[in-house]
Amino acid sequence: MTETVVGIGGTGAGFDGATDMVLNIGPQHPSTHGVLRLRLVLDGERIARAEPVVGYMHRGAEKLFEARDYRQIIVLANRHDWLSAFSNELGVVLAVERMLGMEVPERAVWLRTLLAELNRALNHLMFLGSYPLELGGITPIFHAFTERETLQHVMEEVSGGRMHYMFNRVGGLKEDLPAGWTGRARQAVAAVRGGLPRLDGLVLGNEVFRARTRGVGVLDAAAVHAYGVSGPIARASGVDFDLRRDEPYLAYGELGGVLKVATRTAGDCLARFEVLLDQTRNALDLADACLDRLAELPPGPVNQRLPKVLKAPEGATYAWTENPLGLNGYYLVSRGEKTPYRLKLRSASFNNIQALGALLPGTLVADMVAILGSFFFVVGDIDK
Repeated sequence: MTETVVGIGGTGAGFDGATDMVLNIGPQHPSTHGVLRLRLVLDGERIARAEPVVGYMHRGAEKLFEARDYRQIIVLANRHDWLSAFSNELGVVLAVERMLGMEVPERAVWLRTLLAELNRALNHLMFLGSYPLELGGITPIFHAFTERETLQHVMEEVSGGRMHYMFNRVGGLKEDLPAGWTGRARQAVAAVRGGLPRLDGLVLGNEVFRARTRGVGVLDAAAVHAYGVSGPIARASGVDFDLRRDEPYLAYGELGGVLKVATRTAGDCLARFEVLLDQTRNALDLADACLDRLAELPPGPVNQRLPKVLKAPEGATYAWTENPLGLNGYYLVSRGEKTPYRLKLRSASFNNIQALGALLPGTLVADMVAILGSFFFVVGDIDK
């Protein structure tokens, strides 16, 4: 009688039954939001080690900045986080305006604040719909995209762009508002606010969603500080920091009565989702406050007249903003030329995703998708 061994598993000859298994999630995988790779070392059903492997769509934006003038840079800057294009543009123009010592017209300041908050709501609605989808709930994404389309219409009307708005300029904005736009923006904000309770009930009221997220993927405040995590993820872990309140820019210094910084202390997947939902509501409140202020302002310019060739004076500065996903900063070094000598980008997702290396070990493989999705990242924001 002859016995042939076709294959052996982890408990076969030469194995002690506790051999680690290496599992690659990505770079092409539906749970990774794009070309992100997670290299997991498994011990049974638990993750022993985790390494986020980035760089698969790296485009070298920082080097491209150095070969573009200050007007052209905006085209590149608004693309790394393609869900937050308007907010990305802001950091560049704020840095250049600071170098120039330039004052922006008041009307442009309030318009920038308004559009930044509409962009914040747009960003958050994407994740409010897609995160339940990753856990098996398809209905919320249809509602979230309905609300997104409502806001997309007004953003597209004012800027001409659907995703990459290209509406900021050094010294202000591209142009003034179309006739009647503020009224349509108010209607859009009211419509989205009226639709948020549906998302709240469908998701937070779902016992399966709560079971999959409560107590799962707990990120403590110490890890937040160690990895430079920011935005909704940090605030869900009890780190109460928001640049709009703590280092006000644009018109946020005058919106203290409306701006509410949403925080939680649990630090789990559920807390991160709750913070995102609270921030969406507050972004709509801030948009309404900006529309009220714009209605009181007299007609006026929305930009400054610039020379044909714009050169920043020699020196260096750092401008950071509270982007929808977290802190977004630009370190600008100028040698007095029309292109920057150096423009370093500090993106939110790049720092945030590094914390997965400390968070995932010890968790179940089955919870990996829930944890990864709750980090609300954009791969272009990592591979800058």
